[in-house]
Amino acid sequence: MWMICKKEWQQFFSSLTGYLVLGVFLFIIGLVFFFFPDTSLLNYGYANLHAFFNLMPWLLLLLIPAITMRSISEEIHSGTFELLKTFPLSIQQIVAGKYFGVLIIVFISLLPTVVYACSMQALSITGGIDMGAMIGSYISLFLLAAVYAAIGIYASSLTTNTIAAFGLGAFISFVLFAGFNQLSKLPIFSGGADYYIQIFGIQHHTANMSRGIIDTKDLVYFIALILFFGFLTQLRLNKQINRIA
Repeated sequence: MWMICKKEWQQFFSSLTGYLVLGVFLFIIGLVFFFFPDTSLLNYGYANLHAFFNLMPWLLLLLIPAITMRSISEEIHSGTFELLKTFPLSIQQIVAGKYFGVLIIVFISLLPTVVYACSMQALSITGGIDMGAMIGSYISLFLLAAVYAAIGIYASSLTTNTIAAFGLGAFISFVLFAGFNQLSKLPIFSGGADYYIQIFGIQHHTANMSRGIIDTKDLVYFIALILFFGFLTQLRLNKQINRIA
């Protein structure tokens, strides 16, 4: 499994595309949170990263599908997936290896953003950042990214077209993140049903953790989603193997 994991992140960073994706991502973050006046963290007058954590899920909707879109689709398209079958690895290990390889890339992508928190802390005259809320927000952000990664790998297993894999991964992630929350706002669901619809969506659970509240129910929700899409990916690859055989 480690061999697949290592191959995944090394392949991403061995091409100019990988560095370009991360460079554009970090450049956009810098522009949005330090340059554009309407969203600049420096214009709030107090040490607060709420705007950062509110917008990051939407930026990750573009970053993570871009990372995962070639994960499996490129293997199938180029024929190297057949080589993977010759390794002494199960389908579960191949999927897990690719998933953890993507998580390493995601972690590396998010790590530079800690500089923003350190900058806000240093610029604060009194009080500083609410560390509990910030840590909870980073945990929820990473778990959100982990779910996006599982969705992106599944989308990549559905097609040999990397652009289609990107679009499909971004669409499924968007629906799970914001779709249920928007659906719950319809008048037909007012009166109690709206809450039960919201709890199916990712946004509801990230909001809880962003307040510094680490609830077991939220952790179980994220882990269940990751395992669910991992299972779907395994089913898809098993079908692919049977088709090749």
